[in-house]
Amino acid sequence: MSMPSHQTKKPLLSAGERSARRGSANLSRGTESGAGTTQVVTSSSRMRLAVQAAKTSGKTIGFVPTMGALHRGHLSLVEASLSQCDQTVVSIFVNPTQFGPDEDVGRYPRTLDRDLRLLEELCCPWVFAPSASEMYGAQFDTSIDVGPVAEPFEGAMRPTHFQGVATVVLKLFQIVPANHAYFGQKDYQQSLVVKQLARDLSVPIDIHVQKIVREEDGLACSSRNAFLSPAERVRARSLWQSLQLAEQMVAAGEKSADKIIGQMREQLARCENVEVEYIAFLEEGTVCEVTTVDRRTVVVIAARFGQTRLIDNHIIG
Repeated sequence: MSMPSHQTKKPLLSAGERSARRGSANLSRGTESGAGTTQVVTSSSRMRLAVQAAKTSGKTIGFVPTMGALHRGHLSLVEASLSQCDQTVVSIFVNPTQFGPDEDVGRYPRTLDRDLRLLEELCCPWVFAPSASEMYGAQFDTSIDVGPVAEPFEGAMRPTHFQGVATVVLKLFQIVPANHAYFGQKDYQQSLVVKQLARDLSVPIDIHVQKIVREEDGLACSSRNAFLSPAERVRARSLWQSLQLAEQMVAAGEKSADKIIGQMREQLARCENVEVEYIAFLEEGTVCEVTTVDRRTVVVIAARFGQTRLIDNHIIG
């Protein structure tokens, strides 16, 4: 799913074609650190020059921004980029500006060595892993506000979050001037913020949003799942179960969003220590709530399980 409606995706390459292209790319690259398949770059200027040189040589570049602690959802984005682009950059940077003063930036898992091993296994050519000082100099004082799309739901619960997201994404797009960038549907509102940013500021990168990857019991893959206790992990399945309930009610003919939300809340209330922050039915591609479910609709939900906050969503219709 790319931002401009008239654009088409590059056809998928076979495994052999991907391997050949990555092998050719590896022969032509120098290294900043490490001699393996994946080159780790920490300098913004070197990363930009490498991407520009690859584009000048006619290669298409895919970019997957992450905060590390990679899981199968992240890896699906990397695989999409590898299949559609000649070369791929994955960034790993825990962005402090998108965390509020009472949030878990210090607790956020940092597993760089493990992440690099996973990306090596996929033959990902580049990892951009800058320090905070590399991204935000001593005099840094700029932030990006994308307007109403960032205000409700996650924006209301985390008032400075999307300014931090928009700012770091724009910086990363400047450092990694790729042809394509890949984001996950799990962060639905964030994907809208990124699209708005790219459209309003004429960023020449196609934005692709990939489907949610779930665990076997339906819980959406998330780096924050690691914070759940065993008991909380069991209760967290209720998020997906409530979204399935919504889909089942719509399939049975219920169209009232309020009635469906009421049933979802009742189901979640039967789980101990689950604090629901919001449930809403949104017109697909927007943050506009709908009262009648009579077209493709996105159900979004956020809840806390102990100290861990999780979000999820599901497209119905």
